[in-house]
Formats: sequence, structure tokens, C-alpha cells
Amino acid sequence: MRIGVIGTGRIGTIHANTLSRHRDVGSLILTDADPSRAQELAYRLGETAAPGMDEIFRWGVDAVVITTATSAHAELIGRAARSGLPVFCEKPIALDLPGTLQAIAEVETAGTILQMGFQRRFDAGYAGAREAVRSGRLGRLHTVRALTSDQAPPPAAWLPLSGGLYRDTLIHDFDMLRWVTGREIADVYAAGSDAGPAMFREAGDVDTAAAVLTLEDGTLATATATRLNGAGYDVRMELAGELDQVVVGLDDRTPIASTEPTGPPAADKPWTGFLERFGPAYEAELNAFVEVVRGERANPCDGREALQALRISEACELSRRERRPVALGELPGGTTTAAL
Repeated sequence: MRIGVIGTGRIGTIHANTLSRHRDVGSLILTDADPSRAQELAYRLGETAAPGMDEIFRWGVDAVVITTATSAHAELIGRAARSGLPVFCEKPIALDLPGTLQAIAEVETAGTILQMGFQRRFDAGYAGAREAVRSGRLGRLHTVRALTSDQAPPPAAWLPLSGGLYRDTLIHDFDMLRWVTGREIADVYAAGSDAGPAMFREAGDVDTAAAVLTLEDGTLATATATRLNGAGYDVRMELAGELDQVVVGLDDRTPIASTEPTGPPAADKPWTGFLERFGPAYEAELNAFVEVVRGERANPCDGREALQALRISEACELSRRERRPVALGELPGGTTTAAL
């Protein structure tokens, strides 16, 4: 199998490394907006660098992995679909619903594959939480608490391109709410704070956000995020039911300290970022993509699944701006049922 990797930045390099050593991948063609970066990575991996993305399609590949800036995702997904190629793409498809729906339509018209990069679906902790919910171990689920806290903010230049804290960060928590519980979100009420560094206000973004979400069966969920969690990178999900409760992301590297006299000590080596925390999950999702292309498994996260996570993010952003509850039915594209 020959795979084209478009984008060789931080996450593109991770994916290229995974694919280069995969037993079912014969070769890679790498390209990037900065050709020297692609050439350097290709040299290190013993793969081929292409001068531009046109060559990816002209030279012939069996599948495409898209890890470019988000602004290019939808166009490249459409181009790959028109070429009849399976695609793995980092989230999101686009930063707006019209662009997302258009790209999905192109994939569905062409009858090709689009697998989206929501890597938490391959994390052992979230998989365990999903099993606990589905097995009935928790009884009736009544409360979910999700959070994502970055240790340090991204570069100021990235913020206007990110889509904002809900679309860039909390979108993962929203995907997990659906995937773990098997329920859709009915409505949201969200708020955000830009009281931190001025670069967030200048970008029209917030550095800290919170949302209350009501699931279709009445389960209540909260989701919070911040770019300024100095203790470390903290990603957790707590699920409480009438019989039991479980937590994802609580281990000896969780960056939190107890104030109780007999509480556990602070982590000696707290998590510092998402690439470290979710390293095995990133590798697993690319291995799954190879299996999907080979026809050995079903697509674990298609474009419609990614669309629903974006719809929740859009609803939260609308709620924050207008300071009101927002029903998901107000937004287009609500046709998918959460995977059971």
C-alpha cells in the first residue's frame, strides 16, 4: 500500500512515523507547504518527498492522510473523494457547518472513505468508560463531567486559525460524550472567559470555557477547558450513575494535588501535552485506518460523526456569544445517531 501524507508538521510527522513502520504500508509520499520540511522527514524515514500536493494525486497513491492546516481540509477531502481515494483527516473537516456538509456530500457522492482523527476513541481509558456505561455497571447514568486543560497556550498566531476553544479543544470532549454514552446532546448553555493574556481577546477567543449540556435522555453533563493550566496537561471524564461511578484520566501523572491530609501526592511527572498523553491512541487510529482501507474493519469515525461534534461546538459558541441556551435542533446536519 502506498499512502500520501499531506502536511508534515507536528502531527503529520507522528502519523508518517507510524505509517512508515507499518507492515502493510509499502511506501509513503510526503508533501508540505514547506517543501524542505517534507524533504527532511522523507530523508529520515527513507520515504519519498513530493514538491507539492498535486504530485500526491498524479504520482498515484492508494490512500491519503491529511494533516495540513484546517483551512485546507475540506478542499483536500473533496479532491481525494473525486479521485476515488480513501482519506484519513485530522479534525475538524472545516471550521463551519456549510464547509463540513459540502465535504461530506462529496465523499458520499463518490462512495469513498473518510475517517476522522478523533484519537480519544482509541484511548484505553475512554474505551473502558464506554464499556462501563454500555454494560450497565453504572446503572442509570445521571452525571458526566468532562475537562481538557492545556498546560500552556498555543502561539498567538495560531489562535485566529484555530476556530476557538470550543471547536479546537472541547470538540474532543463533545465527541467523547456521544461515543461513551451512546446519546445525542439535546441542548447546551455555554460561557467563556478572556480574562487571561491579551492575545485571546485580540483573536476574539476565550482562554477558559464551560458548558452545561443536556443529553437526550436527561443525563446532565458539564465540559470545561482552559489554555492556562500551569500544573500540566489534564484530560479527564467522570461518569456517575445510580450504581457506580468511574473516571478516565486519573493516574500517577494526572496534574492535580489533594488538599486532604491522607490524599495522594502530587504527580512526580505530570502530563505535559496531548501528543504524550495520547501517543498510543494516535498510533492505534492510523493502524485502524490501514485496516479500513484494506476492508478488514468498519470505519470507526466517519464524517457524519465528526459533523455532530462540530455541531455541538457551534452550539456552544452561539450560546456563549448570545448568552442563551441553544438547542441542537437549531443547527443543520442533525441526522446521525450516536454509536451504540
